[in-house]
Amino acid sequence: MTVPPGRRERKKAATRQKIADTALRLFLENGYDAVGIREVAAEADVAVTTLFSHFASKEALVFEQDEDFEQRLTQAVTDRAPHAPLIPALRHEIQALVRHCTADGAAPIWRMIDDSPALRKYEESMRLRHAETLATAIAADPELSQTATASRTIARFVIDAYSLAREAADPEAAVDEIFRMIEAAWEVTCPSRRA
Repeated sequence: MTVPPGRRERKKAATRQKIADTALRLFLENGYDAVGIREVAAEADVAVTTLFSHFASKEALVFEQDEDFEQRLTQAVTDRAPHAPLIPALRHEIQALVRHCTADGAAPIWRMIDDSPALRKYEESMRLRHAETLATAIAADPELSQTATASRTIARFVIDAYSLAREAADPEAAVDEIFRMIEAAWEVTCPSRRA
């Protein structure tokens, strides 16, 4: 049974969300490069130090669900039932992320990201970090017993599936197509068991 968060944790989460929502609104209204950290903090009615206690950089304000996504991917590996297949669990998480990132209203955010070299660079470093974290979780699972190279390869495929599907005309169909290839690659690395 999970314990509900206490008042302090709820307040902290609400402040973080308020900062992120304010930043995104300002970025979309005025342009990412035209808005400074001090302006975001003032509009959110928090100190700059408070903003930085929640977000390490200006770019992180745009990708406010970064840590949640990374944690969900890791949990897809670590929280599987005994002998449950890995690839469907990862596919489920990628599908959920793609749905979130292609929902109504997401297009202006992705245009802003695509138009900003700083945001594109941040997104790329975030994806590489997610891939490394996922690879570590896969390699650490004794039931999977994969080499570091196989774990890193599958993790990169999974993370790249998100980007490729997000940009596709039919994201859901793209996830299905990509994960058929990922499953085939996984089968090659462990032919004695199914994904």
